[in-house]
Amino acid sequence: MPSQTPYLALVDIARRAKAQAAGLPGRQEVKPYWTGVGFSLLGHRFVASMDDVVELLEVPQHTFIPGVQPWVRGVANVRGRLLPLFDLAAFFGGHLNGPRQRRRVLVVERDKTYAGLIVDELHGMQHLVLEYAKGAPGDLSEPFAPMVNGQFVLQQDRWLVFDMQALISDFQFMDAAAH
Repeated sequence: MPSQTPYLALVDIARRAKAQAAGLPGRQEVKPYWTGVGFSLLGHRFVASMDDVVELLEVPQHTFIPGVQPWVRGVANVRGRLLPLFDLAAFFGGHLNGPRQRRRVLVVERDKTYAGLIVDELHGMQHLVLEYAKGAPGDLSEPFAPMVNGQFVLQQDRWLVFDMQALISDFQFMDAAAH
């Protein structure tokens, strides 16, 4: 048997390596996704932008404030800062649902506003990519519709995008004193 030249030996090694090599992965379409904090309120699922929610808390002990709207729960001391607490369901004319131990506070800090919004339940971070529709859905006749600026549909779930800026810009929300 004649001995192989170094070149032919390298060609043989390359041929065998190529035969056993795994193929490259197929091209996949990369879709950008949107990340928000998921929560429930008044029987609906919402997401709020991660830019708007600075902290998530259990409902802290708080002090009642006389002479305020019924949806103002009071004020809590959170690490040395006074956090006004608002019952978001009551603001929209409803009632918080479910057990108290599942309720959470979304802490919003924007411009000069620092507020805690009490919601029914927290669903954690949501990474949503499918079927985003801008604007409030046409079938949404709820009192919070002006605060909804879009929706995501993921499988059977509809996630309404809650616009915190619209809420804290709302004159009625900012006018917490009882009349």
